[in-house]
Amino acid sequence: MNVLNEELMEQMLTPENMSVAWRLVKANQGAAGIDGIGVGEFAAHISPHWETIRTKVLEGRYKPAPVRRVYIPKGDGRQRPLGIPSVLDRLLQQAMLQVLQPHFEPLFSEHSYGFRPKRSAHDAVRAAQCFTAEGKDWVVDMDLKSFFDEVNHDILMSRVAQVIRDKRMLQLIGRFLRGGVYEDGKVTKQTKGVPQGGPLSPLLSNIYLDALDKELESRGLSFCRYADDCNIYVGSKKSAERVFRSVTTWIEKHLKVPVNYDKSDSGRPWNRQFLGYQPTEDGALKPSPKAMKKLKDRVRDFFSGRKSRTSKQLRDEWLRFIRGRCNYFALADEIYWRKDISGWIRRHIRKCFWLRWHSRKGRIRNLLKLGVRPWQIKKCHLYGASWPMSKHPVMHTALNNKTLKRYGFLTPSDLAVK
Repeated sequence: MNVLNEELMEQMLTPENMSVAWRLVKANQGAAGIDGIGVGEFAAHISPHWETIRTKVLEGRYKPAPVRRVYIPKGDGRQRPLGIPSVLDRLLQQAMLQVLQPHFEPLFSEHSYGFRPKRSAHDAVRAAQCFTAEGKDWVVDMDLKSFFDEVNHDILMSRVAQVIRDKRMLQLIGRFLRGGVYEDGKVTKQTKGVPQGGPLSPLLSNIYLDALDKELESRGLSFCRYADDCNIYVGSKKSAERVFRSVTTWIEKHLKVPVNYDKSDSGRPWNRQFLGYQPTEDGALKPSPKAMKKLKDRVRDFFSGRKSRTSKQLRDEWLRFIRGRCNYFALADEIYWRKDISGWIRRHIRKCFWLRWHSRKGRIRNLLKLGVRPWQIKKCHLYGASWPMSKHPVMHTALNNKTLKRYGFLTPSDLAVK
Protein backbone atom coordinates (compact mmCIF):
# COMPACT_ATOMS: atom_id res chain seq x y z
CA MET A 1 0.00 0.00 0.00
CA ASN A 2 2.02 2.96 -1.28
CA VAL A 3 0.91 6.11 0.49
CA LEU A 4 3.84 8.47 0.11
CA ASN A 5 4.39 10.54 -2.97
CA GLU A 6 7.51 11.43 -4.93
CA GLU A 7 8.15 14.60 -2.90
CA LEU A 8 9.11 12.90 0.34
CA MET A 9 12.75 13.98 0.09
CA GLU A 10 11.70 17.59 -0.45
CA GLN A 11 9.52 17.40 2.67
CA MET A 12 12.45 16.05 4.62
CA LEU A 13 14.75 18.91 3.61
CA THR A 14 12.42 21.85 4.22
CA PRO A 15 13.95 24.51 6.49
CA GLU A 16 11.20 23.95 9.06
CA ASN A 17 11.77 20.18 9.27
CA MET A 18 15.56 20.54 9.37
CA SER A 19 15.30 23.16 12.11
CA VAL A 20 13.25 20.81 14.31
CA ALA A 21 15.67 17.97 13.57
CA TRP A 22 18.67 20.08 14.54
CA ARG A 23 17.09 21.14 17.83
CA LEU A 24 16.53 17.48 18.75
CA VAL A 25 20.02 16.36 17.71
CA LYS A 26 21.55 19.25 19.61
CA ALA A 27 19.48 18.48 22.73
CA ASN A 28 20.51 14.82 22.64
CA GLN A 29 24.20 15.76 22.39
CA GLY A 30 26.02 12.46 21.90
CA ALA A 31 29.55 11.61 20.84
CA ALA A 32 31.20 12.56 17.56
CA GLY A 33 31.27 10.15 14.63
CA ILE A 34 34.34 9.11 12.66
CA ASP A 35 34.93 12.68 11.44
CA GLY A 36 35.54 13.84 15.03
CA ILE A 37 33.08 16.75 14.70
CA GLY A 38 30.93 17.11 17.80
CA VAL A 39 27.57 18.78 18.25
CA GLY A 40 29.20 21.94 19.60
CA GLU A 41 31.22 22.74 16.48
CA PHE A 42 28.86 21.20 13.93
CA ALA A 43 26.78 24.29 13.05
CA ALA A 44 29.82 26.43 12.21
CA HIS A 45 31.39 23.58 10.25
CA ILE A 46 28.33 22.68 8.16
CA SER A 47 26.96 26.14 7.39
CA PRO A 48 29.19 26.88 4.34
CA HIS A 49 28.55 23.41 2.89
CA TRP A 50 24.86 22.89 3.57
CA GLU A 51 23.51 23.79 0.12
CA THR A 52 25.97 21.42 -1.53
CA ILE A 53 24.96 18.61 0.84
CA ARG A 54 21.28 19.35 0.34
CA THR A 55 21.68 19.13 -3.42
CA LYS A 56 23.51 15.81 -3.12
CA VAL A 57 20.73 14.39 -0.96
CA LEU A 58 18.01 15.56 -3.39
CA GLU A 59 19.86 14.13 -6.38
CA GLY A 60 20.55 10.79 -4.70
CA ARG A 61 24.32 11.33 -4.59
CA TYR A 62 24.79 11.62 -0.81
CA LYS A 63 26.73 8.78 0.84
CA PRO A 64 26.60 8.49 4.64
CA ALA A 65 29.83 8.01 6.55
CA PRO A 66 30.49 4.67 8.26
CA VAL A 67 29.36 4.56 11.88
CA ARG A 68 31.95 4.54 14.64
CA ARG A 69 31.80 1.32 16.66
CA VAL A 70 31.65 1.66 20.45
CA TYR A 71 30.64 -0.86 23.09
CA ILE A 72 28.60 -0.46 26.26
CA PRO A 73 28.44 -3.07 29.03
CA LYS A 74 25.38 -5.31 29.34
CA GLY A 75 23.99 -6.68 32.60
CA ASP A 76 25.30 -10.19 31.87
CA GLY A 77 28.92 -9.05 31.58
CA ARG A 78 28.95 -8.97 27.79
CA GLN A 79 29.10 -5.82 25.66
CA ARG A 80 26.45 -4.30 23.41
CA PRO A 81 27.77 -2.86 20.12
CA LEU A 82 26.60 0.62 19.13
CA GLY A 83 27.21 2.47 15.90
CA ILE A 84 27.72 6.23 16.32
CA PRO A 85 26.87 8.13 13.10
CA SER A 86 28.44 11.48 12.34
CA VAL A 87 26.43 14.49 13.54
CA LEU A 88 25.49 15.24 9.92
CA ASP A 89 24.13 11.73 9.44
CA ARG A 90 22.27 11.94 12.75
CA LEU A 91 20.70 15.20 11.55
CA LEU A 92 19.59 13.66 8.25
CA GLN A 93 18.27 10.53 9.97
CA GLN A 94 16.29 12.66 12.43
CA ALA A 95 14.83 14.68 9.55
CA MET A 96 13.89 11.43 7.78
CA LEU A 97 12.29 10.07 10.94
CA GLN A 98 10.08 13.15 11.28
CA VAL A 99 8.55 12.73 7.82
CA LEU A 100 8.35 8.92 7.86
CA GLN A 101 6.99 8.23 11.33
CA PRO A 102 3.57 9.90 10.92
CA HIS A 103 2.88 7.67 7.92
CA PHE A 104 3.99 4.40 9.53
CA GLU A 105 2.42 5.02 12.96
CA PRO A 106 -1.20 4.30 11.92
CA LEU A 107 -0.08 0.97 10.47
CA PHE A 108 1.55 -0.32 13.65
CA SER A 109 -0.11 -2.61 16.19
CA GLU A 110 -1.77 -1.32 19.34
CA HIS A 111 0.30 -3.89 21.21
CA SER A 112 3.63 -2.32 20.16
CA TYR A 113 4.98 0.19 22.68
CA GLY A 114 8.68 0.75 22.01
CA PHE A 115 10.06 3.96 20.45
CA ARG A 116 6.64 5.32 19.54
CA PRO A 117 5.11 8.75 20.22
CA LYS A 118 2.99 8.95 23.37
CA ARG A 119 3.86 5.35 24.31
CA SER A 120 6.27 4.09 26.93
CA ALA A 121 7.60 1.08 28.77
CA HIS A 122 5.10 1.88 31.54
CA ASP A 123 2.23 1.44 29.07
CA ALA A 124 3.59 -1.97 28.07
CA VAL A 125 3.98 -3.06 31.70
CA ARG A 126 0.43 -1.91 32.55
CA ALA A 127 -0.96 -3.80 29.56
CA ALA A 128 0.89 -6.96 30.64
CA GLN A 129 -0.47 -6.53 34.17
CA CYS A 130 -4.01 -6.32 32.77
CA PHE A 131 -3.59 -9.55 30.80
CA THR A 132 -2.44 -11.34 33.96
CA ALA A 133 -5.36 -9.89 35.95
CA GLU A 134 -7.73 -11.30 33.32
CA GLY A 135 -6.53 -14.81 34.17
CA LYS A 136 -3.92 -15.21 31.43
CA ASP A 137 -1.35 -16.22 33.99
CA TRP A 138 1.05 -18.09 31.74
CA VAL A 139 3.54 -16.13 29.67
CA VAL A 140 5.67 -16.87 26.62
CA ASP A 141 8.75 -14.68 27.02
CA MET A 142 10.44 -14.11 23.64
CA ASP A 143 13.98 -12.78 23.33
CA LEU A 144 15.58 -12.30 19.92
CA LYS A 145 19.30 -12.95 19.80
CA SER A 146 21.29 -9.84 18.79
CA PHE A 147 18.23 -8.56 16.95
CA PHE A 148 19.69 -5.26 15.73
CA ASP A 149 22.71 -7.12 14.32
CA GLU A 150 20.59 -9.75 12.54
CA VAL A 151 17.97 -7.71 10.66
CA ASN A 152 17.74 -8.91 7.05
CA HIS A 153 18.18 -5.90 4.74
CA ASP A 154 16.13 -7.33 1.88
CA ILE A 155 13.15 -8.10 4.12
CA LEU A 156 13.35 -4.70 5.78
CA MET A 157 13.63 -2.73 2.56
CA SER A 158 10.74 -4.64 0.98
CA ARG A 159 8.54 -3.66 3.93
CA VAL A 160 9.63 -0.04 3.77
CA ALA A 161 8.93 -0.02 0.03
CA GLN A 162 5.35 -1.12 0.64
CA VAL A 163 4.75 2.39 1.98
CA ILE A 164 7.36 4.61 0.32
CA ARG A 165 7.38 5.48 -3.38
CA ASP A 166 10.22 7.98 -3.35
CA LYS A 167 13.12 5.96 -4.76
CA ARG A 168 15.64 8.52 -3.54
CA MET A 169 14.43 7.99 0.04
CA LEU A 170 14.60 4.22 -0.35
CA GLN A 171 18.10 4.55 -1.72
CA LEU A 172 19.21 6.77 1.17
CA ILE A 173 17.78 4.37 3.77
CA GLY A 174 19.62 1.53 2.04
CA ARG A 175 22.85 3.50 2.16
CA PHE A 176 22.45 4.15 5.87
CA LEU A 177 21.95 0.41 6.39
CA ARG A 178 24.98 -0.55 4.32
CA GLY A 179 27.22 2.39 5.25
CA GLY A 180 29.66 0.19 7.13
CA VAL A 181 31.25 0.20 10.56
CA TYR A 182 34.58 1.81 11.44
CA GLU A 183 36.53 -0.09 14.08
CA ASP A 184 40.24 -0.57 14.80
CA GLY A 185 41.26 1.58 11.85
CA LYS A 186 39.25 -0.21 9.15
CA VAL A 187 35.74 -0.10 7.67
CA THR A 188 33.65 -3.27 7.52
CA LYS A 189 30.69 -3.32 5.13
CA GLN A 190 27.37 -4.45 6.60
CA THR A 191 25.22 -7.02 4.81
CA LYS A 192 22.67 -7.25 7.62
CA GLY A 193 21.67 -5.44 10.77
CA VAL A 194 20.50 -1.99 11.82
CA PRO A 195 23.25 -0.15 13.75
CA GLN A 196 21.99 1.00 17.14
CA GLY A 197 22.85 4.62 17.80
CA GLY A 198 21.10 6.53 15.01
CA PRO A 199 17.67 8.22 15.27
CA LEU A 200 16.24 6.13 12.41
CA SER A 201 17.07 2.69 13.84
CA PRO A 202 14.11 2.41 16.25
CA LEU A 203 11.57 3.13 13.48
CA LEU A 204 13.22 0.61 11.17
CA SER A 205 13.13 -2.02 13.92
CA ASN A 206 9.40 -1.42 14.44
CA ILE A 207 8.77 -1.70 10.69
CA TYR A 208 10.63 -5.00 10.66
CA LEU A 209 8.87 -6.44 13.72
CA ASP A 210 5.42 -5.26 12.71
CA ALA A 211 5.07 -8.50 10.76
CA LEU A 212 5.40 -10.40 14.06
CA ASP A 213 2.72 -8.19 15.62
CA LYS A 214 0.36 -8.87 12.72
CA GLU A 215 0.99 -12.60 12.97
CA LEU A 216 0.23 -12.67 16.69
CA GLU A 217 -2.91 -10.58 16.13
CA SER A 218 -4.10 -12.94 13.40
CA ARG A 219 -3.83 -15.79 15.93
CA GLY A 220 -5.90 -13.86 18.46
CA LEU A 221 -3.09 -13.79 21.02
CA SER A 222 -2.70 -11.28 23.85
CA PHE A 223 0.78 -9.79 23.77
CA CYS A 224 2.95 -6.77 24.56
CA ARG A 225 6.01 -5.88 22.50
CA TYR A 226 8.59 -3.25 23.34
CA ALA A 227 11.26 -3.21 20.61
CA ASP A 228 12.62 -6.79 20.52
CA ASP A 229 11.15 -7.74 23.92
CA CYS A 230 7.86 -9.57 23.44
CA ASN A 231 5.65 -11.30 26.01
CA ILE A 232 2.60 -13.35 25.00
CA TYR A 233 -0.05 -14.12 27.65
CA VAL A 234 -2.18 -17.28 27.61
CA GLY A 235 -4.40 -19.18 30.03
CA SER A 236 -2.63 -22.52 30.52
CA LYS A 237 0.73 -24.25 30.57
CA LYS A 238 -0.19 -26.37 27.56
CA SER A 239 -1.13 -23.27 25.52
CA ALA A 240 2.10 -21.54 26.56
CA GLU A 241 4.24 -24.47 25.41
CA ARG A 242 2.37 -24.74 22.12
CA VAL A 243 2.62 -21.00 21.42
CA PHE A 244 6.31 -20.97 22.31
CA ARG A 245 7.08 -23.71 19.78
CA SER A 246 5.00 -22.26 16.95
CA VAL A 247 6.03 -18.62 17.39
CA THR A 248 9.75 -19.37 17.62
CA THR A 249 9.46 -21.41 14.43
CA TRP A 250 7.61 -18.56 12.70
CA ILE A 251 10.17 -15.96 13.78
CA GLU A 252 13.16 -17.91 12.53
CA LYS A 253 11.44 -18.76 9.25
CA HIS A 254 9.86 -15.41 8.36
CA LEU A 255 12.03 -12.85 10.15
CA LYS A 256 15.27 -14.81 9.74
CA VAL A 257 16.35 -13.71 13.21
CA PRO A 258 17.56 -16.32 15.73
CA VAL A 259 15.64 -16.74 18.97
CA ASN A 260 17.73 -16.62 22.12
CA TYR A 261 16.72 -19.93 23.72
CA ASP A 262 18.80 -19.20 26.82
CA LYS A 263 16.50 -16.28 27.68
CA SER A 264 13.24 -17.29 25.95
CA ASP A 265 10.84 -19.64 27.66
CA SER A 266 7.29 -20.08 28.91
CA GLY A 267 6.24 -19.96 32.54
CA ARG A 268 4.38 -18.04 35.19
CA PRO A 269 4.63 -14.22 34.91
CA TRP A 270 5.92 -13.95 38.49
CA ASN A 271 8.84 -16.18 37.54
CA ARG A 272 9.76 -14.05 34.51
CA GLN A 273 10.54 -10.38 34.03
CA PHE A 274 9.35 -7.85 31.47
CA LEU A 275 11.13 -4.53 30.91
CA GLY A 276 12.74 -4.67 34.35
CA TYR A 277 9.47 -5.41 36.17
CA GLN A 278 8.25 -8.63 37.73
CA PRO A 279 4.65 -9.15 38.84
CA THR A 280 3.83 -10.89 42.11
CA GLU A 281 1.25 -13.64 42.47
CA ASP A 282 -1.22 -11.17 44.01
CA GLY A 283 -0.95 -8.80 41.03
CA ALA A 284 1.47 -6.21 42.41
CA LEU A 285 4.64 -5.11 40.63
CA LYS A 286 8.24 -5.02 41.78
CA PRO A 287 11.61 -4.45 40.11
CA SER A 288 12.99 -7.74 38.82
CA PRO A 289 16.02 -9.34 40.54
CA LYS A 290 18.08 -8.54 37.43
CA ALA A 291 17.03 -4.88 37.57
CA MET A 292 17.91 -4.68 41.26
CA LYS A 293 21.32 -6.22 40.62
CA LYS A 294 22.00 -3.60 37.94
CA LEU A 295 20.93 -0.85 40.34
CA LYS A 296 23.20 -2.17 43.07
CA ASP A 297 26.13 -2.45 40.66
CA ARG A 298 25.66 1.21 39.70
CA VAL A 299 25.51 2.24 43.37
CA ARG A 300 28.76 0.41 44.09
CA ASP A 301 30.36 2.16 41.12
CA PHE A 302 29.04 5.60 42.10
CA PHE A 303 30.27 5.42 45.69
CA SER A 304 33.46 3.44 45.23
CA GLY A 305 35.59 6.34 46.50
CA ARG A 306 38.04 5.95 43.63
CA LYS A 307 36.65 8.67 41.36
CA SER A 308 38.02 12.21 41.39
CA ARG A 309 34.74 14.11 41.54
CA THR A 310 33.89 16.92 43.91
CA SER A 311 31.10 16.27 46.40
CA LYS A 312 28.84 18.54 44.35
CA GLN A 313 29.60 16.67 41.11
CA LEU A 314 29.02 13.35 42.87
CA ARG A 315 25.71 14.58 44.26
CA ASP A 316 24.48 16.01 40.93
CA GLU A 317 25.37 12.86 38.96
CA TRP A 318 23.80 10.68 41.63
CA LEU A 319 20.56 12.68 41.65
CA ARG A 320 20.23 12.45 37.87
CA PHE A 321 20.71 8.71 38.03
CA ILE A 322 18.53 7.83 41.02
CA ARG A 323 15.66 10.11 39.95
CA GLY A 324 15.70 8.39 36.57
CA ARG A 325 15.61 4.95 38.20
CA CYS A 326 12.81 5.95 40.58
CA ASN A 327 10.78 7.44 37.74
CA TYR A 328 11.22 4.23 35.75
CA PHE A 329 10.12 2.04 38.68
CA ALA A 330 7.25 4.32 39.68
CA LEU A 331 4.81 1.48 38.93
CA ALA A 332 6.45 -0.84 41.46
CA ASP A 333 4.86 -1.19 44.89
CA GLU A 334 7.12 0.58 47.39
CA ILE A 335 7.04 -2.23 49.93
CA TYR A 336 8.99 -4.45 47.55
CA TRP A 337 12.06 -2.28 47.09
CA ARG A 338 12.39 1.28 48.38
CA LYS A 339 13.04 0.80 52.10
CA ASP A 340 15.62 -2.00 52.00
CA ILE A 341 17.59 -0.61 49.08
CA SER A 342 17.60 2.89 50.59
CA GLY A 343 19.29 1.76 53.80
CA TRP A 344 21.87 -0.15 51.78
CA ILE A 345 22.52 2.90 49.55
CA ARG A 346 23.02 5.17 52.57
CA ARG A 347 25.63 2.78 53.91
CA HIS A 348 27.52 3.03 50.60
CA ILE A 349 27.34 6.82 50.74
CA ARG A 350 28.80 6.81 54.26
CA LYS A 351 31.50 4.40 53.14
CA CYS A 352 32.35 6.72 50.24
CA PHE A 353 32.77 9.78 52.46
CA TRP A 354 34.88 7.85 54.94
CA LEU A 355 37.22 7.09 52.04
CA ARG A 356 37.09 10.65 50.70
CA TRP A 357 38.07 12.10 54.07
CA HIS A 358 41.18 10.03 53.52
CA SER A 359 43.37 10.60 56.60
CA ARG A 360 43.02 10.67 60.37
CA LYS A 361 43.23 14.45 60.36
CA GLY A 362 40.66 14.81 57.58
CA ARG A 363 38.24 12.43 59.30
CA ILE A 364 38.47 14.25 62.62
CA ARG A 365 37.92 17.62 60.91
CA ASN A 366 34.87 16.46 58.95
CA LEU A 367 33.32 14.53 61.82
CA LEU A 368 33.57 17.61 64.07
CA LYS A 369 32.10 19.78 61.30
CA LEU A 370 29.12 17.40 61.07
CA GLY A 371 28.36 17.64 64.80
CA VAL A 372 30.15 14.61 66.24
CA ARG A 373 31.44 15.22 69.77
CA PRO A 374 35.19 14.83 70.49
CA TRP A 375 34.52 12.08 73.06
CA GLN A 376 32.61 10.12 70.40
CA ILE A 377 35.50 10.45 67.97
CA LYS A 378 37.90 9.05 70.57
CA LYS A 379 35.88 5.83 70.54
CA CYS A 380 36.22 5.57 66.77
CA HIS A 381 38.99 3.69 64.98
CA LEU A 382 40.07 6.42 62.55
CA TYR A 383 42.03 3.99 60.36
CA GLY A 384 39.20 1.49 60.19
CA ALA A 385 38.16 -0.22 56.95
CA SER A 386 35.52 1.74 55.07
CA TRP A 387 32.69 -0.82 54.87
CA PRO A 388 32.63 -1.71 58.61
CA MET A 389 33.04 2.00 59.47
CA SER A 390 30.03 2.91 57.31
CA LYS A 391 27.90 1.18 59.96
CA HIS A 392 29.69 2.71 62.97
CA PRO A 393 27.58 4.93 65.29
CA VAL A 394 29.95 7.84 64.63
CA MET A 395 29.20 7.76 60.91
CA HIS A 396 25.48 7.43 61.58
CA THR A 397 25.68 10.51 63.79
CA ALA A 398 27.70 12.51 61.25
CA LEU A 399 25.76 11.43 58.17
CA ASN A 400 22.34 10.53 59.49
CA ASN A 401 19.40 10.24 57.13
CA LYS A 402 18.33 13.87 57.58
CA THR A 403 21.85 15.15 56.95
CA LEU A 404 22.25 13.10 53.79
CA LYS A 405 18.89 14.36 52.56
CA ARG A 406 19.80 17.97 53.39
CA TYR A 407 22.98 17.68 51.33
CA GLY A 408 21.06 16.19 48.41
CA PHE A 409 22.12 12.55 48.67
CA LEU A 410 18.60 11.20 48.22
CA THR A 411 17.50 7.58 48.11
CA PRO A 412 14.39 5.86 46.69
CA SER A 413 12.63 6.28 50.06
CA ASP A 414 13.18 10.04 49.86
CA LEU A 415 11.82 10.09 46.31
CA ALA A 416 8.76 7.93 46.99
CA VAL A 417 5.43 9.26 45.76
CA LYS A 418 3.57 10.68 48.78
